[in-house]
Amino acid sequence: MSIAIENFVKAIYKNGKRDNNDTKPGNIAKKLGISNAAATDMAQKLASKDLLHYEKYQALKLTDKGNKMALNVVRKHRLWESLLFKLFDMSLHDIHREAELLEHQTSDLLANKISEYLGNPKFDPHGDPIPNANGEITTTDTSIALSQTSEGKKYMISRLMSDDKEFFEFCAQHGLKFGNTLFVSKQFNKNKMTQILINNNTILLNEDFTSIIYVNESN
Repeated sequence: MSIAIENFVKAIYKNGKRDNNDTKPGNIAKKLGISNAAATDMAQKLASKDLLHYEKYQALKLTDKGNKMALNVVRKHRLWESLLFKLFDMSLHDIHREAELLEHQTSDLLANKISEYLGNPKFDPHGDPIPNANGEITTTDTSIALSQTSEGKKYMISRLMSDDKEFFEFCAQHGLKFGNTLFVSKQFNKNKMTQILINNNTILLNEDFTSIIYVNESN
């Protein structure tokens, strides 16, 4: 399959997992930086290949075949991110950018070798689950957005759901990384802001950040 097709099914899969669950062609077009017409054409093409279900003006839904393809690409992407992070201590933005290129050139054999070398990890450095060789995600996601947390409680960062360079630079500067613990000291619900304490520093975050930082309650 072409890189364009793999990116298209991956975009549908990833958008479908987000809170807005918006997989209409226009939203996929925006995600991939292509025109709405190009996205519609691609959707119709992939529907004919039994990779997705297409209905005019409706959200796109992957078939079992399309979902398997998407998970295979996601697996390779997240394994490369894990390897690059381990070997070279690259930034979260840089490992994402490089993995975007490498995922399409990786055989199933190489992906399995990378997984074995890393000890078959279940999560990448962003906290995203890594599908196994059968295209299955064996972990259960119980995390919630930081914006939905309660005041006066401790949480562990479980996912950083972004590919934005500035976001990752901010997170690196303030210790906001997968596995770290923070304390929610105040929720400003009217202004949609959250005040946290991490590494003895108080930080006030707006909804642009708190909606893509996911956490689990910590003891």
